[in-house]
Formats: sequence, structure tokens, C-alpha cells
Amino acid sequence: MPESKLSHLSGLDQGPSPTRLVVSAGQAGRRLDQFLAATIPDVSRTQVQRLISQEQVLVNDKKQKPSYAVESGDEISLTGAIKAPPPLRAEPEDIPLDIVYEDDSLAVVNKPAGMTVHAGAGSSERARNRGTLVNALLYHFKKLSQVGGELRAGIVHRLDKETSGLIVVAKSDAAHRKLAEQFSSRTVKKKYLALVQGWPRHESGTISSAIGRDRARRTRMSTRVRQGREAVSHYRVLERMRTPWGKFALLEVKIDTGRTHQIRVHLSSLGHPVVGDALYGAAREYKNQSRHQGSIRALRPPARNFLHAAEIEFLHPRGAKPLSFRSGLPPELEAFLEALHQGAVE
Repeated sequence: MPESKLSHLSGLDQGPSPTRLVVSAGQAGRRLDQFLAATIPDVSRTQVQRLISQEQVLVNDKKQKPSYAVESGDEISLTGAIKAPPPLRAEPEDIPLDIVYEDDSLAVVNKPAGMTVHAGAGSSERARNRGTLVNALLYHFKKLSQVGGELRAGIVHRLDKETSGLIVVAKSDAAHRKLAEQFSSRTVKKKYLALVQGWPRHESGTISSAIGRDRARRTRMSTRVRQGREAVSHYRVLERMRTPWGKFALLEVKIDTGRTHQIRVHLSSLGHPVVGDALYGAAREYKNQSRHQGSIRALRPPARNFLHAAEIEFLHPRGAKPLSFRSGLPPELEAFLEALHQGAVE
């Protein structure tokens, strides 16, 4: 963006003199806060929104809301100082953990939905590093591998915040490297359970669409990208349900790759978003579609994605002994499934 003076922008203590940016045609249509957060390096959307609320951001010399859609040619002035947030540190927290297995080299933990695996740049400033899996691990295990850095202590692979299930944790650097090799070579076997809207056309199938960041909505990933990363998912229909609230299917999903939001994006690309996953098109409420069962009320999905990492198989990093673990559906997912079964139509 040659019109914009970006050479000195680092996100750290910008001086009192205004910084001026000019919106290009390719950037038009984005929210003001999204545009600034994406344009200025190392600046969070929260920081940008604070500057806008303090009237230290002007668009064509006028105040605008964070939701203002920028237009090509808009001149944006920043008059406030952008201060770097304090560095993130992983701190031990006494958070209950469901430890499925543990030895000197590793642990297998059943992560609940709603828990972030580790803090990162996208964390909010008010609670940038609270309640993470890493914090809980540091409290319970004291010593973890440091191969991934302090913020990712022990973390060999990840699960989305609203995905529950099994995750492997390395206690030593040697164990971490051995486990990481297995994930990299795709010898680790992982199975997920996913409930989706509608019925897939086939009883089983493979989705091999590449995945990349959605250009319009940066919190989303997409298969509609020019240059995405290879992603392969295999699904098998376990159960089809016809209910007063529509059709649903319970799937078993295996993945060869571990891209961000992979299963959610791939299933949504088929027209069958994961129940509870409003980010990728799932309904926030299911209305009664049956004329013959008018007394049945609308059904709300769980306050999370119906996606659970149910099985994992790998070789122990010391001795190569095969290890296999399973995790049943959490109570909130079982309850929703039972509600569908009770209303199911033969």
C-alpha cells in the first residue's frame, strides 16, 4: 500500500504526530477497527477500538464508529499513542484437569470445551493469559517440554477452544521431539465425533480442499482461497436422524492434516456445518419444522461446537509402545443428542 506511511509503524509507542493511512481499493469494505488491526503491525483490535472510543482515530477528519466500513481513498489519521501490551507469560493456575494417562514422558488430557490451549496474539488484553490449558498443566505437572516456547510448554498439538477431547502433552524436550515427528509424518491416528446439520449425500467420503485465512473475515478459515495449505479429512456417517427440528447426522471424522479449524471448515464446505458452530454457518436455534408436532418447541444447540476428539493412537516416545486412548462425549453433547433421539421421527 504505497500511499500509506507504514515504514515506521511497529505497534510500539507511536509518537504524538498523526499517522496517516489511505485505504486502497482492495481494502474497501472492511470495518475500521479490522482495517487498522490488519494494517498496523503488532496492534490488537482491542487497542484500536480503545483509540477509536477516545476519538484518537479520524476518518477524513471526522469521528467514526469501529463498525464503519472504510471506502477506497479514505484518509485515516491516528493521533494517539499505541503502546505495546506487556509480554505474555504462562503462569501456573490451579485449574482442574481430567488426566487420562500420565508417565515420566507424557500425559494425555481430556480438554473441556471453552478452554484455550495456550495464550497468543489474539488473546484479549483484559484476560490475555488466564484459564489456558498450559497454565493448568504448569500447575499440575511442574515440568513440561520447552520445545514450543514458554507460552506453549508441553503442547505438541492443539484443539480449538470450543472443541473438547484428547490432547497429548510432552513432559520433556526429547519426548516432545519424538511425538512431533509422529504428528509430522502423519502416523498419529485421531478420530473425532461431529454432529452436523443435514444429511451428507454419501455414507463416507474424503475432503481434500486446501484451507487458508478468509480474506473478508479474518477470524474464519476458508476453502475458497487462492493459496491455501493442504488439508485432508475423512468422514463416515454413524447415524442419520430425522427430527422435528430437521435432519442431523453424527459423523466419525479422521484427519491426515491438522490445519486451523480444519474439520469445521471442511464439513461446512459440504453444506453441513457442525452443530453449534455459528462461525461457519450453523443455526443458533432449530425451529420445529413438523406440522404434526406443533407442541414441540424450538431447540437450542449446546453453547459450544458439537465436535469432540474421541480417540487418539500413537507410539510412546520412549520404547515405541503403541498407546491408544478413548474419550466419551461430554454430558452437554450427550444431552443434546438424547434430545434429538427423543424427538426423532421414524
